[in-house]
This record gives sequence, C-alpha cells and structure tokens, in this order.
Amino acid sequence: MRSVKSLLAAGAASLISSMAFAADMPIAAPPPMYAPPPPPSDFGGWYLRGDVGMTNQSAKRIDAVIAPGATRTTEGLGFDSSPLFDLGVGYRFNNWFRTDVIGQYRGKANLHGADNVIAPGFVGSNNYSGSKSEWVVMANAYVDLGTWWCITPFIGAGVGGSYNKISGFRDDGVSYSPGLNNSVAYFADNGKWNLAWAAHAGLAYKVNPGFTVELAYSYMNLGDAAPGNYRLFDNSASGPSTIKIKELTSHDVKLGVRWDLNSPPAYMPPLVTKG
Repeated sequence: MRSVKSLLAAGAASLISSMAFAADMPIAAPPPMYAPPPPPSDFGGWYLRGDVGMTNQSAKRIDAVIAPGATRTTEGLGFDSSPLFDLGVGYRFNNWFRTDVIGQYRGKANLHGADNVIAPGFVGSNNYSGSKSEWVVMANAYVDLGTWWCITPFIGAGVGGSYNKISGFRDDGVSYSPGLNNSVAYFADNGKWNLAWAAHAGLAYKVNPGFTVELAYSYMNLGDAAPGNYRLFDNSASGPSTIKIKELTSHDVKLGVRWDLNSPPAYMPPLVTKG
C-alpha cells in the first residue's frame, strides 16, 4: 500500500512540474495568413499593330463621256495582285472589344481592261493599261468572339479615306467610222481622296500576355479613281480626261502582329513561412 501511495505522489508531482514548465514557456504566435493574390482582371490598354499582306483587286467598270445614242461595254477589267503594309495604334477596352487607327500603303497593281463603243456609223474599242496604288487611313472596331486553345476569332469593320493614284495610264484605241483608225492616248498621273470602308474577319493567337499574331481577311471598298489630262501620241489633241474607274474593291489576306503596351502584371506565388 505504501508503494502505491508513493507512485501516485510521484506521478502528481511530475504532472504539476510539467504544467509549471509549460506555463513558463512563451506562447508562439501562429504564422501569418497569406491571402492568395486576386486573379488578373479584364483590363484596357494601348497596343501597337502592324500587318503585311496581298491584295486581290477589281473595279466595277470604266466610265467616260460618249456620243449620244452610243453604248459602252467594259471587258476584262481588273488588276494584278499587289503587296500591302500598314501600321497602327489601338486601344483594348475589355476582353471582347477593341479599336485601332491604321495607315496603310497598297503597292502598285497593274491595270488591264477594255471597253467597246457602238454608235450609228461608228464602232470602236479602247484597250487600257496602267497601274494604281493607294494610301489608306482607317478607323476600325473589332469584336473578339471568345478564346479556345489560345485562339480568338474576331470580326470587325472600318471607315476612313483612300488616296487612289493612277499612274502610267494609256489608251490604245481602234475604231471604224468608216475607215480603220488607230490612236494612242497618254494620261498624266493623278490621285484623289475617296471615302473607304472595310469588313474584317480573322483569327488571333496570343503568343504571350503582351504579343499576339493575327491571320485576317479584309474586304475593302476604296471608291473611284481617275487618270489625269490626256495627250494623243501625235499631239493633235489634249485636255482633261473624262475617264473614271468606278468602285475599286479588294479582297485582302494579311498576317499581323499586336504588341500590348500595358499587359497585365505577372503575380508571384506567396512566400510561405514555417513556424
């Protein structure tokens, strides 16, 4: 019995001693809690853009003053393909809407075509040659349609102005009135501004948060064009031209890039401290 009491007394003394030692120890503060950073939110921001591409151009018809009672038909009117280049600056308002303003140069495209004129006692044909080029300034708006596997389809529209320049225009004419006649007329280079508009569609691939590559199609309506004053090859006649090339249009394919000037910040994972 005495040994049991001794054991109980020793156990009680040990428990009291342990409690006293624990009370003397400083209480360690728990490690600070780190809230994870918020995910990047939609942001607006400025971007730069550039495009290179090729044009596929056409015109509706060639108009010119003809004699009363005569009829005119246009044959084979068109242009060869030409390169295009543009630069611009834009602003993204959110993850689906953005706008930009571009300046575009469209290289010289060779012109080919003819018209036939028939009137009482007269039959004639005019074979045209020359080239045209354009400077385009256009404001565009785009809607991004969602992103799948980093690819974003988009559509857009634009409006602006196009400076259409006709160079080296020439008219090789043949007529019978009666009797066969040949003539060649040379025309001065000439350019003028027109209202222009466009419709766009394409795919964008985000390479990284600040750099995007685009493959796009644009339908462009560039207005009209006209050569300058004419001069016959033998200088027998000269003066203002009445020729107009009506409704220039183009189907363009472009490869473009966009650089975001204020891409969203990259968040570092929180530091974890061990107690």
